[in-house]
Amino acid sequence: MPLEARVERMEQFQKEKEELDKGCRECKRKLAECQKKMKELEVADAESGKGELQRLQAEAQQLRKEEKSWEKKIEELRKKEKNMPWNVDTLSKDGFSKSVVNVKPEEEDESEEQKEKKHKTFVEKYEKQIKHFGMLRRWDDSQKYLSDNPHLVCEETANYLVIWCIDLEVEEKHALMEQVAHQTIVMQFILELAKSLKVDPRACFRQFFTKIKTADQQYMEGFTDELEAFKERVRGRAKVRIEKAMKEYEEEERQKRLGPGGLDPVEVYESLPAELQKCFDSKDVQMLQDAISKMEPAEAKYHMQRCIDSGLWVPNAKTAEGAEKGGEEAEAVYEEVKKESSEEEKGNP
Repeated sequence: MPLEARVERMEQFQKEKEELDKGCRECKRKLAECQKKMKELEVADAESGKGELQRLQAEAQQLRKEEKSWEKKIEELRKKEKNMPWNVDTLSKDGFSKSVVNVKPEEEDESEEQKEKKHKTFVEKYEKQIKHFGMLRRWDDSQKYLSDNPHLVCEETANYLVIWCIDLEVEEKHALMEQVAHQTIVMQFILELAKSLKVDPRACFRQFFTKIKTADQQYMEGFTDELEAFKERVRGRAKVRIEKAMKEYEEEERQKRLGPGGLDPVEVYESLPAELQKCFDSKDVQMLQDAISKMEPAEAKYHMQRCIDSGLWVPNAKTAEGAEKGGEEAEAVYEEVKKESSEEEKGNP
């Protein structure tokens, strides 16, 4: 059977399945609604409602029959689906074994550690090939490359491409990110197709390319919509990553700045009154002494202590070049502040 005919058959089967599910759900909804009305009439127990109750009982009986009919059809379709040879001797290329193209056996759930180890091992072995696939543009080139390297058709490749997209967006390589994003969605569509058909992804990737190259409008629109949505998600993740990195960097720089008392000199400086900020800007000790003398002793002590704890002010500072006088003046200002504050606490103006 030609590939196009097989694809058409599978689409028709899927359509039939959806119609049966929809019909059964609608029948159940009508039955539930009918039974609700019957209960309401039974509670009312009105003589005038007996005719309506009989009509509803007859309708409910008919709906139950329809429900059983729908369920029977669905069960028959499930049996048919179970026995359908979706891919045997049809979708494989030369060299593929039936263990690849037949329905995948259920796998035991892997732990996060096992998944991480599996992903790392796969990337170490095939990173160059994954990147090559990510750079392809034409459908035919992608299909041929996957035909030559079927081991790439897997979750590990898709996961790597997703991370690569975010890395590229963080690096502001926007055009390249969009190219790799396209190939990421190609791989994800193939994996989703495999899940819906319950086959190994390597057995159905040709189906994807056949469908996408026939320019099926609905399928193409779905692909394009998912691609655009994915690129937006990538941009969002990249933004979050950049913001997180900036916060971490700022916190590292802040920790480096912390003074002996554990305060940030930048934060302390910004909290100072404007007149004290001018003193530190000009590095004028006399101006600082004058500004301090005009303040309430308790307020002066509060600000000066914060300056010391942040390292913004070092009372006994003496530079290696002999700025001993400045250090002595700073010490004098600090001692004056302590003295005034102490006197105020004792009640001596």
